[in-house]
Amino acid sequence: MQFKVPQFLEIEDKIFGPFTFKEFVYLAGGAGLCYVLYKLLGFFLGAIPMLLVASLSAALTFYHPNNKPFINMIEAGIKYFLRNRLYIWKRRMTKVSDNKQKEDAAAAELKKETMGQSGVKLSGSKLRDLAWSLDILDLKKNE
Repeated sequence: MQFKVPQFLEIEDKIFGPFTFKEFVYLAGGAGLCYVLYKLLGFFLGAIPMLLVASLSAALTFYHPNNKPFINMIEAGIKYFLRNRLYIWKRRMTKVSDNKQKEDAAAAELKKETMGQSGVKLSGSKLRDLAWSLDILDLKKNE
C-alpha cells in the first residue's frame, strides 16, 4: 500500500487571491486602521499617520528580506533594543597586586618543573608521542 507524502510544507496556502491569510490580515488591518485615522483626524491631520500605517502594512505584506517575513526583522529589532548590553570602550588599568605576582611566580615554577633535563619542554602530547614511538616504532623489538 502506497501513501502520498505531503510536500512543500513550508509554503503557506494562498487563501485570498495572491495573498496568504497573514498577508491579507496585514493589508486589511492596515486599511481598517487608515480608515479609523481618517474618520478621527480628518484627511489633513491624519495624512502622515495614515501614510505610516499604510507603509508598515505594505512592508509586512510585500517586503521579504532574505526570503523571510518582515515581521521577523521587526521582532529581532525589538529584542535587540530591549536586551541589556555591555559596552567596554577601553581597558581599565589596575594595579599589580600580590596575587598577580604570586601567580607569575607559580607559573615560572611550573615551567621549570615541566622542563626536561635537556631543557626541552615536555608537554602531555609530546610525552604521548614519545611513548608511542618507543612502543610501536622500536626497531629492536621486530628483530
